[in-house]
Amino acid sequence: MPKSMVYRRIANVMWKEWEATLYNFNSALFVTLLPLIITAQALVLIYLIVNFAGGEMLMDTMLRAGVERAEEMMPALADLPTTEKFQALFYLQIPVYLLLIPIMIAVSFATFSIVEEKQTGTLEPLLATPVRTWELLLGKALAGTVPAVIITWICAGLFLLGAWRIGPTYLVWLVLDLPWFISLFLLVPLVTVISFMLGVIASSRARDAKNAQNIVIIIVLPLMLIIAAQLIGVTLFTSTRLLVMAGVFVFVVVIVLRAAVSMFQRESIIVKWK
Repeated sequence: MPKSMVYRRIANVMWKEWEATLYNFNSALFVTLLPLIITAQALVLIYLIVNFAGGEMLMDTMLRAGVERAEEMMPALADLPTTEKFQALFYLQIPVYLLLIPIMIAVSFATFSIVEEKQTGTLEPLLATPVRTWELLLGKALAGTVPAVIITWICAGLFLLGAWRIGPTYLVWLVLDLPWFISLFLLVPLVTVISFMLGVIASSRARDAKNAQNIVIIIVLPLMLIIAAQLIGVTLFTSTRLLVMAGVFVFVVVIVLRAAVSMFQRESIIVKWK
């Protein structure tokens, strides 16, 4: 079968998903407002900690070990005031923190996409077309991944602008290193696809969106553990570690896509979902 036909079917699924989202005010608001809230929350929290906590108070917390590890990885931090060291440490967590945006959007897209079609009966006609199961799921995944990734990149830019305004500006240039770009341009797309596929698996088994969205806990908790591990100095993710993580995520994407296709059970959907 020509590859052009495969690409066309995947593209048709993507356009169908985007049209449904654009015509749904709540979905469009969720996709645009939630990322801004997450970004603003990070900026406000950092501003309050840096300006009102004080360096001595911060040094008495468990975050001290995180600063010491950051100094080992970035010797330029050693000459900075204590408050700015913590500020730099917080900035280093932002690429991982921003992964919350594509995760939330992807899971929301996945669960509502599948569950709504399950409830309205609009999926059965689509399954009667020549589109293959993996093409259908990949098209839905990309429909959620593309806007989620773009919005995450926009929010990263907005965060940098906010950090620039908070000052000092040289801290922004100090932390804007290779791990930042690896996280944003490799991990964000991969984590988004994985999140969507897990959402598809959950929604294909759930009867409503609420039950399906419980899957987000499985993704968010490890993410929070990664941020906490860096803040308290257990580890810091260097470029090499992030690249290794990205390679593992590529493997996970393939496994999860196969699992989603297997668990979708296309042949029984028309009978079970009525």
